[in-house]
Amino acid sequence: MFGEALMFLLDVLVQPFAAILLLRFHMQWLRAPLRNPVGEFVMVLTDFAVLRARRFVPSVRGMDSASLLLAFLAEMLYLTGLVWVQDIPLHGFPLPGLVLLTMVKLLKISLYLLMAAVFLQAILSWVNPYTPIAPLLTAVTQRFLQPLRRFVPMLGNVDLSALALFIICQLIVIVPVGMLEAFAVTLL
Repeated sequence: MFGEALMFLLDVLVQPFAAILLLRFHMQWLRAPLRNPVGEFVMVLTDFAVLRARRFVPSVRGMDSASLLLAFLAEMLYLTGLVWVQDIPLHGFPLPGLVLLTMVKLLKISLYLLMAAVFLQAILSWVNPYTPIAPLLTAVTQRFLQPLRRFVPMLGNVDLSALALFIICQLIVIVPVGMLEAFAVTLL
């Protein structure tokens, strides 16, 4: 019973916080506008940790390395708690496996964030293309959709590049990321 409660708290608090920190890193890396409800929510929710971490963690090549490091630490905390709660038998001290698994999970979360942005952008383009978060979604997805638009033809007035990107991301999650995840688990 205690293990289930701890798993619930890890799933509800720690992993979403890691995803939000990772979203903050990606929004700043992709130069997405932050003056919208989502950007302001992410900033308010993560400022308490990121601003303190920036005192000790310098930015690298203009990227918000403090947010990325905090996302890494939050995800590592989540995975450590997961391993501990599920009482998975470990072979010695599993730090290399835990570090690799954390990096793979952050890559997986990044792909899911991109897929969510593509999905939201597609839905909002039909419902309300002038919503305040439209510039944010465009900034996040444009870098990935633009190369696909050269190869994926328009079908009438429907842009299928979003569907192609969604399929590509899902295949990346299933095949290479799945193989990396399986390898990382063997190192635990």
